[in-house]
Amino acid sequence: MELKEKLMTQFTNIFKETSDAMQLYFAPGRINLIGEHTDYNGGHVFPCAITLGTYAIARPRTDHNLRFYSLNFEEQGIIETTLSDLTYTPAHNWANYPKGVLWTFMQEGYSITHGMDILYYGNIPNGAGLSSSASIEVLTAYIARDIFNLDFDMRNAALMCQDSENHYNGVKCGIMDQFAIAMGKKNYAIYLDTATLEYKYVPLNLENHTLVIMNTNKQRKLGESKYNERRAECETALKTLQTVTDIQSLGELSLSDFNRYSSVLKDDILIKRARHAVSENVRTAEAVTVLEHNDLIKFGELMTASHVSLRDDYKVTGMELDTLVSTALKQPGVLGARMTGAGFGGCAIALVKADCIDDFIANTGREYLETIGYSADFYIADIGNGPCKL
Repeated sequence: MELKEKLMTQFTNIFKETSDAMQLYFAPGRINLIGEHTDYNGGHVFPCAITLGTYAIARPRTDHNLRFYSLNFEEQGIIETTLSDLTYTPAHNWANYPKGVLWTFMQEGYSITHGMDILYYGNIPNGAGLSSSASIEVLTAYIARDIFNLDFDMRNAALMCQDSENHYNGVKCGIMDQFAIAMGKKNYAIYLDTATLEYKYVPLNLENHTLVIMNTNKQRKLGESKYNERRAECETALKTLQTVTDIQSLGELSLSDFNRYSSVLKDDILIKRARHAVSENVRTAEAVTVLEHNDLIKFGELMTASHVSLRDDYKVTGMELDTLVSTALKQPGVLGARMTGAGFGGCAIALVKADCIDDFIANTGREYLETIGYSADFYIADIGNGPCKL
């Protein structure tokens, strides 16, 4: 049975009714090739949408009731609310992501005239750092735009989904995740200036190499991690640097400028945090250039340098991610490896020669299990499009 038929059958079994109005939608997850923890620092990022993501069957209702169900959180059952009560509710768990998007749309003045039943199913590992939450948000935005004929483009959808995560779910994320998912393009990465939202698509010509996603299987929740702490440290560093140079974000600084002004920070931790934000932004721009010249060796070196900076200056990797990356880099056919996402667990990626992948997964997986005590999971990353109706 095809996925669509399976999901429609499950929708009917769970919500106890069927309708010709049932529609299947999809939104991808994302990986970030390089440019980590730069998006809220006014820098550049370089993400791409992947073919793993979130599916949803949606059906409009004639009343104002909203019913959400996730096959990934079946123990939560059907989560019910109404358009008149979109208050953040901790017991609603994952459903606060779609609720927050609808709440944001209504705050922005968009007309949500009736309720919906939505069944979600994601094949992104939960908590893996591949943006399952942003995938749900963008998917919900796409569904609402389709069902209610709302007048906004997907770039604005990304901004409203970010606003929802910031102000409804309380995670001070940057724009990267929502933008990469909303604007994804098959076989292209997106070079995005997070300060201006100017962007360009860059072809991903990996020749005889493949991106392998490596999941530590150590879950992390951004709102409960040190993500907000790192952001606050960068904001403090920026305010101090603004006393000696006229900048609006750390992303405006070159490395030479940072080295000239960094002594004003005095605090070694702030120096390290800001140095990562500046150097990572420089690496990201260089990565785009070398990819445009098909220099995969240099691109792999920049990936690895990014991980080192995230490990030593930004302190967001941890034993699991460091073990995966260091083990990956010892394997034949590997050009580079780094954590991807916010860190503190989640996933890393490696650029691996295609004919070495089987041995790479076997060897890296075995050493990770021996060191950490539980298994990592591996996925081949195909670069896909943004959200769609299937």
